[in-house]
Amino acid sequence: MDAHIKALPRTFLPADFTVTTWDALQPYFEALQNRPINSLQDLEKWLHDTSELEAVISEDACWRQIKMTCDTTDKSLEEAFAYFCMEIQPKLQPYADALNRKLLDSEFTAQLDENIYFPYLRNVRKQVKLFNEKNIPLQAELSVMAQQYGAIAGKMTIELEGKEYTLQQAAKFLESSDRTLREAVFTKTGERRLQDKAALDELYTQLVQKRHEVALNAGFENYRDYKFEELGRFEYTKENCFEFHQAIREHIVPLVKKMTERQQAKLGLDTLRPWDTEAEPAGIKPLEPFQTGEELIDKTIACFQELRPFFADCLRVMKEMKRVDLESRKGKAPGGYNCPLAETGVPFIFMNAAGQMKDLTTMVHEGGHAIHSFLSHHLPLTAFKEYPMEIAEVASMSMELLSMDYWDIFFTDKEQLRRAKLQQLERSISIFPWIAIIDQFQHWIYEHPQHTVEERTAKWNAIQDEYSNGVVNWKGYENIRANAWQRQLHLFEVPFYYIEYGIAQLGAIAMWKQYKENPQQALDNYEKALSLGYTKTLRQLYEAAGIKFDFSPAYVKDLAEFVQAEIDKIA
Repeated sequence: MDAHIKALPRTFLPADFTVTTWDALQPYFEALQNRPINSLQDLEKWLHDTSELEAVISEDACWRQIKMTCDTTDKSLEEAFAYFCMEIQPKLQPYADALNRKLLDSEFTAQLDENIYFPYLRNVRKQVKLFNEKNIPLQAELSVMAQQYGAIAGKMTIELEGKEYTLQQAAKFLESSDRTLREAVFTKTGERRLQDKAALDELYTQLVQKRHEVALNAGFENYRDYKFEELGRFEYTKENCFEFHQAIREHIVPLVKKMTERQQAKLGLDTLRPWDTEAEPAGIKPLEPFQTGEELIDKTIACFQELRPFFADCLRVMKEMKRVDLESRKGKAPGGYNCPLAETGVPFIFMNAAGQMKDLTTMVHEGGHAIHSFLSHHLPLTAFKEYPMEIAEVASMSMELLSMDYWDIFFTDKEQLRRAKLQQLERSISIFPWIAIIDQFQHWIYEHPQHTVEERTAKWNAIQDEYSNGVVNWKGYENIRANAWQRQLHLFEVPFYYIEYGIAQLGAIAMWKQYKENPQQALDNYEKALSLGYTKTLRQLYEAAGIKFDFSPAYVKDLAEFVQAEIDKIA
């Protein structure tokens, strides 16, 4: 398999066409809307041309967002993104709806191969059902408003011993064996976030109310029900989510309690405080898998080379094409992502690395997403590559576990390698309660859209308490704990996108279990599933990967016990 993928050749738009204004785009939409479809061949050509137009527009929008997140201080980049959201996107939506209806109304649509087109046509029917003219300006406003989170958070820094650090860079000090330093950094970081608490509270309140309005316009009782439909959650319900929350409380929280108690014993502390949870004991240095962004990408390429050479080739191509921005710096938006680029096919990885173990995890995670982009690029329609997050996150979270066998590239010292693997395995379990907290919080938020800031804080604290293992003592820092939800950019930028991490983490653990039994077969299944894009249902994609689409309590218990047994082998 070759990672040197080619940009899609244009047959409908001019080769030198770039997205500038709506007036320049409109004729292409009108041409598609007015084109007669008199045969199955006509329909397939029409679909191909529509897909080409979608790919060009999507890639342009992605570049606007990438550039803006790489530098939140440049107003022109923010304006270019806002221009797309306010001036182009709203005008193309009615045309996109008209094209969807034209597809569904065609007598030849029934002749399309059901084996490939079923998920796509199901999605088109859903889009037609949800489309509402009144929501076009609201959705445009929401796109711009959601990006304000990155602009606010990107400015957050603290000063330590005369040096300025972004919050991502400062986080590495929480692993230090110097407890006084850890407490100082934790306090400064928490207080810095509290400085923008009111601004982010106000932004979130506005987002929630506007989203509620969108839901009502589309005929839904609340935004949660609307969003489940919009996200295409055809294969599970809100009740399944509630069961998952319960399973995490029952089967995962006790395991996390054991891990937290082990951390307390390791540090020899009578009381474990919030700045102690990631710390190393005196005399043990925090893990430093790399120093620079360049070293991080090179070591990850070497690691992937050992796992499967094609995976390394994907990252090599991205490095050559400068489609990575890895290091944390002031003015850069928080977070990390892999952004697929629909026309050229080679994605972009963005993250805020500061030399920590969790940066290694983020890099291989986003690398998994990137491999998914490469593997699905060959599919004929752009829509076939817009796979649901429940499978996208299996691609990335599996890579966190599958790559562990070759982490000696990052850690030549055997003890450091053992610690790194232990941290990764513990994280693959300890992440579940936070996923459940964020998801449960969102259900409440959108079921009660008129809530006050005080009610929101009270609910957040109550939900955190449900998943607390009671080991960490927050006395004196309750206000920082009560504000912890503001760290989660998904709440602001991509509402309801979070439980996917939990569903996919189960999938990733099952993938790793399969890999331990038969490595080459598991990697073949991994590639096979990812290369299908969204031409199969979620259950079929998981099946192709050799795993089950399941997040029932029994399945959660089985996989958690498997990971716990692996932890016990190396702890």
